[in-house]
Amino acid sequence: MPASHPIDAQGLALDQALQLLQQAGASLPDEAPLSAAWLQAVLDALCDLSSRDALTGLANRRSFEMALAREVDRVARSDEAALLLVLDIDHFKAVNDTHGHGAGDRVICAVARVIEQAVRPMDLVARVGGEEFAIILPNCAPTVGLAIAERVRERVSQLGIEIGPGRVLGVTVSLGGAFAPQWVRSSPLLWMERADRQLYRAKAEGRNRACLEPQVDSLVSAEERGLLFASLNLDTQQDLP
Repeated sequence: MPASHPIDAQGLALDQALQLLQQAGASLPDEAPLSAAWLQAVLDALCDLSSRDALTGLANRRSFEMALAREVDRVARSDEAALLLVLDIDHFKAVNDTHGHGAGDRVICAVARVIEQAVRPMDLVARVGGEEFAIILPNCAPTVGLAIAERVRERVSQLGIEIGPGRVLGVTVSLGGAFAPQWVRSSPLLWMERADRQLYRAKAEGRNRACLEPQVDSLVSAEERGLLFASLNLDTQQDLP
């Protein structure tokens, strides 16, 4: 392996990167400027910034999609089920239309904080759209998943969000959930579609509720069964002499 060459840090244009970190409120490295440790810390801070939603500090959609793909692969190789929850704020357009986008941003941030506090440390919470959130819950039994979904829903419904002097607003969320059953090869798209269907059901049934797939094992789609059999055939062919 060829020896690595030292980087000429003096020739790097870092002003824009440092300005971006400062605007985002990120702490600049304490190491000696332009040292290897300093450059690594700058790179780490930029990577973290690129994976975070600017408004809430949650994981952004790109980071969520990468994590979802990893979880699909992990579940297919293990005996641990995982749950994907998708949720959005009910009647959020009315919040923006009535109170303005500044109030809407405060509502989004307040809901984001509640979701983070209601889930387990191992769970990933992401903002995936304007008023839309998603949660990946690894190693999650159906009873645990339903309890967490209900906890999120209830705590949001109890919020009193200050949107201005003497103005407090309450909101609710609707949630849909789908499990990735053990030993089944799914895909991020199929998993999201199944969770979205449950979210639509929660909306249709009146909002401010959580709907999770019942009877997990019976709801494996035809596409997922096809992926499972394809992977089994591939493994069999690889084992042949």
